[in-house]
Amino acid sequence: MPWNQPGSGGGKDPWGQNRGGQRPPDLDEIVRTVQNKLGGLFGSKRGSNGPGNGSGSGSWGPQLPRKSLVIALLVIGVLVWLGTGVYEVEQSEQAVILRLGKYLETQGPGLNWNFPQPIEQRFIINVQKENVVEVGYRSQQTSSETKRNLPREALMLTADENIIDIQFAVHYDLKDPRDRLFFVSEPTDVVVRQATESAVREVVGRSTMDFVITGGRADVTAQVHELLQNILDRYQSGINIRQVKMQDAQPPAEVKPAFDDAVKAREDEQRIKNEAEAYSNDVIPRARGGAARIVQEAEAYKASVIARSTGEASRFAQILAEYRKAPEVTRDRLYIETMESVLSNSSKLMIDQKGGGNVIYLPLDQLLRERRDASTLSRSGTDFASDGTSEGIGSDRTRSRTSGRTGRGQ
Repeated sequence: MPWNQPGSGGGKDPWGQNRGGQRPPDLDEIVRTVQNKLGGLFGSKRGSNGPGNGSGSGSWGPQLPRKSLVIALLVIGVLVWLGTGVYEVEQSEQAVILRLGKYLETQGPGLNWNFPQPIEQRFIINVQKENVVEVGYRSQQTSSETKRNLPREALMLTADENIIDIQFAVHYDLKDPRDRLFFVSEPTDVVVRQATESAVREVVGRSTMDFVITGGRADVTAQVHELLQNILDRYQSGINIRQVKMQDAQPPAEVKPAFDDAVKAREDEQRIKNEAEAYSNDVIPRARGGAARIVQEAEAYKASVIARSTGEASRFAQILAEYRKAPEVTRDRLYIETMESVLSNSSKLMIDQKGGGNVIYLPLDQLLRERRDASTLSRSGTDFASDGTSEGIGSDRTRSRTSGRTGRGQ
């Protein structure tokens, strides 16, 4: 039979539960059950006939276990609260501790502890992370363009009343987290960007356009770095400027073609000057070397002439002394030496015999040339030297000349 028909089981449902007088569970009974279990956990007993128990309604026994429970719960809560004060500081970080809103100390890397809020507060700050602030432009990460120009920050007025478009990138970190928390309320990037813009405008306002754009970039960057650090130190910002880089410096787009022409003309001028200096450096040393060589040769010639003159004078004095001792002998010796020096350079010889009318002529130049040719042929190993033809011709000529001279002498 179905369970819900009369006489099918005494009013019970299929799960064996009596449907008669069904009601929702009593919340007070549930609370009393939980209290009894907790009381048994902490040592309390439930009495049915004790004082204050009424008619067995399940109330607490003595009041002491209830106080112990409260104290235990308080102790556990305090321990958990104190445990939240344990924290770790990384190697690149520092922790600034405030007690009741007042600065207490700065803790370094490692495992540390402080009283949790609201007694103490901690601020963990990375002091070694290098951050970059862009002035005059913003880098684009999602678009096809590499950067977006900001004329409001980039356009500046120079000392010669020209406008230039200049852009900077500033790299910085924190050197004092306490000053950063207490003396600066704005974000760090905003502070660095505004201070950089102020420093750049001051430096550019003291410089000319040509100096900033051409040869003075390094000087401008160094001045901006120094002035920017002074401004941040004066604000007690706790910020350290690591590096300042000038990304770009050029005239506005409206006048850029004319300025490019002027820059090219200036570059051509500098190139021509460099070429002239190179030519000068090449010619002048060579001219100076030639002049020094000529001077040294003149001095050497002077020294040789003086030495030769001194030697000749000394020789003449010595000969004069000998001449005074024996004039005839000295005169003959001088004549013979002079003739030897003159005839030694002559290739012809004339012999005049005393008592005869014939003059003998000796062609010494031809004899010397033939002897030189014969020695050349003998060294080269030609056939003329092997069969004796050349030697025979020379011998015949020599014999004929000798016989001729002998006939004339007779």
